[in-house]
Amino acid sequence: MTTLTPAKDLAAAHSHPYPNDSPEYRAARTALLAEEIELRRHIERVAEQRRALPMGGEPPGYTFLDENGKTITLADMFGQHDTLLTYFWMFGPQRERPCPMCTALLSGFEIPAVDLTQRVALAIIGRSPVARQLAFARERGWRNLKFYQCIGDDFPRDYRGLAPDGSEWPALDVWTKRDGKVFHFWGPEMGGTQDPGQDPRGAPDPVILWTLLDLTPGGRGKDWYPQLSYTAGDTRPHVA
Repeated sequence: MTTLTPAKDLAAAHSHPYPNDSPEYRAARTALLAEEIELRRHIERVAEQRRALPMGGEPPGYTFLDENGKTITLADMFGQHDTLLTYFWMFGPQRERPCPMCTALLSGFEIPAVDLTQRVALAIIGRSPVARQLAFARERGWRNLKFYQCIGDDFPRDYRGLAPDGSEWPALDVWTKRDGKVFHFWGPEMGGTQDPGQDPRGAPDPVILWTLLDLTPGGRGKDWYPQLSYTAGDTRPHVA
């Protein structure tokens, strides 16, 4: 096993002042750098543990509609790949507009999807008709995401996208295919585990908006959420 250099030692060796840094700032920044190094190592340990998961359960035979109105299965969404990422977004037929948070996440998927799908398949699943999902996608300028409609609510209900009271929740799931069979590999299970004062979130957070805001002095804020559109100076919180 490789022996890693202590994070504090790495931080001390690689912490270099910017122009006019105060001694207090540089000391605090060096201490933060050590924590950032530890966080990177923790993220990698978690990713390695995730990759080592055994296969999960084989899903029931759910069916979906593609953009051509063809009935397909999860297995069909894999294409040439043996791994599939699905994102169930909150855009059910009862919604006039989709969830702004889901929209922010999918906006962050749109451009990387070209690179991502070189290695894995990616499918966006909603309860609204595909034509309605595509109309919104075109409105946002999305061109690289593939959309599908659930046939019935069994899929979102079973995989934590639909609560018993009918409310929707987003769900990012990973599936694998072995010998022609599909297995669930990973799904989000951190809902309800957030610490006091936090919104529910994954670790790492897949929403690039939040990741970038976490780098800033104001962070995510306590009452700000993305909206589907903004007027000048409008920073009102959005309630989905």
